[in-house]
Amino acid sequence: MSATITPVDAPGPDTAPTPGSRLRRFVRPGAALLSGFLLYLSFPPRPLWWLALPAFALLGWSLRGRRLRAGFGLGYLAGLGFLLPLLVWTGEEVGPGPWLALAALEALFVAAAGLGIAAVSRLPWWPVFAAGVWILGEAARARVPFGGFPWGKIAFGQADGVFLPLAAVGGTPVLGFAVALCGFGLYETYRQIRVHRATGTVPRGPLAVAALSVLVPVTGALAALPLVDDSAEDGTATVAAVQGNVPRLGLDFNAQRRAVLDNHVARTRELAEDVKAGRAPQPDFVLWPENSSDIDPYANPDAAEVIDGAVEAIGAPTVIGAVVAPPTGKLRNTLIQWEPGRGPVATYDKRHVQPFGEYIPMRSVVRLFNSNVDRVSRDFGAGTKIGVFDLAGTKVGLATCYEAAFDWAVRDTVTHGARLISVPSNNATFGRSEMTYQQLAMSRVRAVEHSRSVVVPVTSGVSAVIRPDGEIVAETKMFTPDVLVEKVPLRSSLTPATRMGTLPEALLVALAAAGLGWSEIRSVRARRTGSE
Repeated sequence: MSATITPVDAPGPDTAPTPGSRLRRFVRPGAALLSGFLLYLSFPPRPLWWLALPAFALLGWSLRGRRLRAGFGLGYLAGLGFLLPLLVWTGEEVGPGPWLALAALEALFVAAAGLGIAAVSRLPWWPVFAAGVWILGEAARARVPFGGFPWGKIAFGQADGVFLPLAAVGGTPVLGFAVALCGFGLYETYRQIRVHRATGTVPRGPLAVAALSVLVPVTGALAALPLVDDSAEDGTATVAAVQGNVPRLGLDFNAQRRAVLDNHVARTRELAEDVKAGRAPQPDFVLWPENSSDIDPYANPDAAEVIDGAVEAIGAPTVIGAVVAPPTGKLRNTLIQWEPGRGPVATYDKRHVQPFGEYIPMRSVVRLFNSNVDRVSRDFGAGTKIGVFDLAGTKVGLATCYEAAFDWAVRDTVTHGARLISVPSNNATFGRSEMTYQQLAMSRVRAVEHSRSVVVPVTSGVSAVIRPDGEIVAETKMFTPDVLVEKVPLRSSLTPATRMGTLPEALLVALAAAGLGWSEIRSVRARRTGSE
């Protein structure tokens, strides 16, 4: 698709470039970069969710009417402005190499979205198609390569926003679409007002499109409010989340496995003493974090003994996060249901293990660029069974850490009967970075999306108990041993988002494809008309 070069893009044929014209060449790239940075600022721990709207408005201004190649480049700048600061925690302990590589790779998806937005930006109703193209980019990023990396979905920055109820309507795709549409609509409204001031006419059709692009997402969010319900449909459960903490920050905590296990045992025994003394209520079940026992309790009787003692002391089913090391084959990131008097009775193996964290794809090639890959000396393998434990009569869905970013990994626990969701996590390798807050926001969105209480037990980050309306009712401080004991509502009804599954995302992807196809048809017709 071609675009007419304007004086902003290039100097006239008889005019020498001036310093001002040279500077104007950097206006749109600078705006694209700024739009990405505003998106980053809209994410936790900052409560600035609304910055996503001017971010998309600025991105729309940068991309509208641009050539495809320019759209790709401007989109890439926006992706870097967004993902470089958002993902800085990935280099916390292994240096800047992996962080820069990951951000550079993931920004390519934003670049592709920028190309697509530039392509559809000349269409009627372009804000609608542009928002669809953004969701198409997120859908691709959540699937490839190596199973995808959906961290940084726009929806995950909206846990405090007015659009959050839309998560219950159509999950993260509909929530993200609404935010992008409203932002693009704000820019189109501004553009049409400028047209009116310049010409004195009222472009009723385009102005109506702009207004609806802003009003429909806001109205839809207000209409979806009745879906956000934290009532106890199936009674309540008293749950305890244990944060044992780690001896030191960083990757080396794995060399202190017994100390980590002992910390969680000690916190659980302290809770048992508090219950006995009447200072705390008796929990129906207890949740430990991911990696709370990096010593395999099946292969190490001493680890099994101390776990069993803690579970007997508290007198409640306890979910233990363990690294299970079979004699042969791959390691397993496993959650174990440990019952008083019975020991381990059920397991859940993490189904989506983290590339370059829990396993190393193309190890021999990656080693050439970063020797830290050999810290993962034995790869983890993925499980296949959906994680739902029956804990004292309550079905609890399990999504281990990284899995909370994937729509399917949380949704299918609910469709398999979970009345409460647990997201056990280990943030020790990411220090005091923003990672734990970003992940906590995901869990808040999941709570509203599926109308379930969500409990997040973490080794050393921020553990929390979240109600089905997304409200955090209890949380810990980072790197502080603690136990949260809360009564939470149990629910069994399914939201439209849970029922429809991937359908909303598929429809939005189809919308984007239709817009791109229409744009191409118009481009071909324009070229034919020009050649005639």
